[in-house]
Amino acid sequence: MTPDPDRKRRLILVGSLTVLALAVTALSFGGIEKNLVYYLSPEELLAKQDAATGATVRLGGVVQKGSVHWDARTMELSFAVGMADQGEPHVQVQARGAPPQMFQEGIGAVVEGVYDGHVFLGERVMVKHSNEYRPPAPNEAPEVTFSTLDAPDPQAPR
Repeated sequence: MTPDPDRKRRLILVGSLTVLALAVTALSFGGIEKNLVYYLSPEELLAKQDAATGATVRLGGVVQKGSVHWDARTMELSFAVGMADQGEPHVQVQARGAPPQMFQEGIGAVVEGVYDGHVFLGERVMVKHSNEYRPPAPNEAPEVTFSTLDAPDPQAPR
């Protein structure tokens, strides 16, 4: 009895597709755990203190008023991130490198780094900002529009 050539092709095709599917699955899910970066609020980070210590996470919150200390000579930045611009709970952050241009007290920030149990050691500081676009009003000078970027709107909802 001679083997059917169509059946042989089908078996090769099914086998090849199975191997391909397994390879894609292994590549997709094989190293995903070590590439995950969790986003935590200061409250969540402090609640998970032991579990969060040593893991790379993103800490998100508001830069607290009066907490920003920037040394341009050493490129060291320290500040506190809390749920609001003042008060508890908050986490002290230390980072190296120039802060983002829009970085200031009272603005939302996300810091990626490692918590050592006392201080959050930031590797990357990002500023959270609105994604709303407001075109200039007719006959409005560009300086007026740009001035709204310098400080957060005190009447804006938080």
